[in-house]
Amino acid sequence: MTERPELVYHLADAGEWEAVVASGEPWRRSTIGQTLDEVGFVHCALAHQVAGVVERYHPARAGVVVVTIETARLGAPLVLENTSGGTELFPHLYGPLDPDAVVAVTPLATFLRART
Repeated sequence: MTERPELVYHLADAGEWEAVVASGEPWRRSTIGQTLDEVGFVHCALAHQVAGVVERYHPARAGVVVVTIETARLGAPLVLENTSGGTELFPHLYGPLDPDAVVAVTPLATFLRART
């Protein structure tokens, strides 16, 4: 896929997400447990990639939400790339995520059930 997807997805700790939204500040987490400043981008996934990301990196984690992002609303560059040497491309947001770009926040289990 070389064209920009309409929607991308980001996994977040539910409590951290709620706190940031309540603060009115942009989201500056790259992934669960790492900041944007530490990694350099916000990890995202396409819909079909979410289950694999959960399986590889967060299989037993509770309290995770899937943040659905409308890419047309993003204020930072979104790049489809592979930074780990594989062949699958993942969307990476090179800047903070403005909550105004978020169109849904779904508990992980609900998101995964809807995709099967």
